[in-house]
Amino acid sequence: MSTELRRIDGKPVLRFERVLAHPPALVWRAVTEPAELAHWFPAAVAIDGREMTFSFPDQVTTGEVLESDPPKVFAFRWHTDVLRFELLPHERGCLLVFTHVLGDEHGAGRNAAGWDTCLAGLRARLADRPFEPPTDLRGPMEHYVREFGLDQGRLDDGVVRFVRDLVWRPLDEVWALLTEGEDGVPARATNPHVPAGPLVERTPPRVLVFDSPTGRVRWEFRHDPDRGTTVELTHALADPAFAPRALAVWHVHLELFFAATFGDVRPWPADRVAELLGRYRSS
Repeated sequence: MSTELRRIDGKPVLRFERVLAHPPALVWRAVTEPAELAHWFPAAVAIDGREMTFSFPDQVTTGEVLESDPPKVFAFRWHTDVLRFELLPHERGCLLVFTHVLGDEHGAGRNAAGWDTCLAGLRARLADRPFEPPTDLRGPMEHYVREFGLDQGRLDDGVVRFVRDLVWRPLDEVWALLTEGEDGVPARATNPHVPAGPLVERTPPRVLVFDSPTGRVRWEFRHDPDRGTTVELTHALADPAFAPRALAVWHVHLELFFAATFGDVRPWPADRVAELLGRYRSS
């Protein structure tokens, strides 16, 4: 069993391998027939020739069948993403190679965790047993964000930059979490290493900019109905020597902020900052 994030032709691609104790013909039905997909796929699927629709309670999107070679390959476009199921004979039944070409890599951790759950549901359906989805969503997402390096910041021309997925949180909700009803520069937008200075811009629920003795900090939230919600944090450094520490503290800060969106409010972890500071200094 493996889960990877690759980049193919410049596009982020999630790749899953699962050995299933069932022949390819049985697995083929489970990944192509709408009545079977209903037991494990994240949306209700309808197929009419090559046209496909994917229905959620509050949204319907479209797609099309791109390849169908029973019982070997089934591929389709779902809105702007491409999903492909390849079934290979295996001594224990069938090797499923499932790939998902993403439009945006920032949501790869969320998607990987979601597909883990779906593929576990597929396994249960094939075995004709009940399936209870896990209740912990945050933990698997955090695991994949770290494994894929999606939590890493970068330094370009004296500016530290992070982009983090916030799943589908409404902008008003993440803004309220950041500001906690405070005027000016809210405490949650700063940390022990980056003290607040004068407020530069405050445009709810999207943009907060303030000056600090360490440089100018900008929080910007974006929401795309097809991709979800992200936060981009930039810190234009007053002193280039502060770069490793800025990378470490904002890395930690955004880990805490992500956890807080799930209601898990954690104290500032000095040991985690020290760990990351060593890593960024050596990179």
